[in-house]
Amino acid sequence: MRAARLIKMVLLLQSRASMTGAELADRLEVSERTVVRDVLALSEAGVPVYADRGRVGGYRLIGGYRTRLTGLGRSEAEALFLSGVPSALREMGLADAASAARLKVSAALLPELSDAADGAAQRFHLDAPGWYHEPTPPQLLPTIADAVWDDRRITGRYRRSGTEVERTLEPYGLVLKAGVWYLAARVGESWRVYRVDRFAAITRSDERFERDTSFELPDFWAKQAQQFLRSILQTEIVLRLSERGARQLPHATDPLAAREAMAAAAGPDEQGWMTVTLAVETLEVAYEQLLGLGPECEVLQPLALRERVAAALARAAALYGERSPRQ
Repeated sequence: MRAARLIKMVLLLQSRASMTGAELADRLEVSERTVVRDVLALSEAGVPVYADRGRVGGYRLIGGYRTRLTGLGRSEAEALFLSGVPSALREMGLADAASAARLKVSAALLPELSDAADGAAQRFHLDAPGWYHEPTPPQLLPTIADAVWDDRRITGRYRRSGTEVERTLEPYGLVLKAGVWYLAARVGESWRVYRVDRFAAITRSDERFERDTSFELPDFWAKQAQQFLRSILQTEIVLRLSERGARQLPHATDPLAAREAMAAAAGPDEQGWMTVTLAVETLEVAYEQLLGLGPECEVLQPLALRERVAAALARAAALYGERSPRQ
């Protein structure tokens, strides 16, 4: 533990002109007293660490000293490619590996490029979860991620339709979609997608599996996502849309279904309205979505949905027809 901390201290000092004892203590997660002892240990080992005294003092390397201890380990190199998604790294248990990898890269850079990592971090950031969604990291995600990295089979108890089923899986990849983690896995000769937060237990096998080299995670996920969307959009409704309603439809309903409905529709009528046939998940979901379009949309079919939307809009009109808001 201490050896790794001493190496990290050298790399920190190599990537910065100078650091105070408080800064080093914060980055190394130790006390300032421990920093003093570590600096003394480095000096005794021949590393030229110099301490500047005074109010603005600190620690620095002298004589252009540069360590060769910058080689990346496998986990660090893999984590580096995910370093633009800090929340994903934390949830998979790779935050420390990514931090070490970034530090080693920074230490290996020329002095004039030492601020490149901080400059990128201040300009680009990926926030994966959707709005109004506070993600809860799945407890078993680090175990599954470790099996994915190492090509190890896993046996898991998976919650499905109120029951638990046991499956032995070959975990090929993880996908983070709108704050939810999914596992792409092979079961026998078929490929499946599992929500990670529905695993009740995971046992990691010592047995490795041989990966199918033709498997491409981005392509697989794109096909699965499209099939999933089409599988849930089993109900059709007929709408009449104003020009503004047509523009708003992809934002109020499923974007893919809306685009396909618009592409298949005939041109606008004499009033400039367009009639479309739209695939939706259920009539209940459609009701909630279409209320957002208000007077820019008229439901033609089915009649039950038309009557329900009309009743809701009539209630809204009655509320707004009053002379003043209720106190």
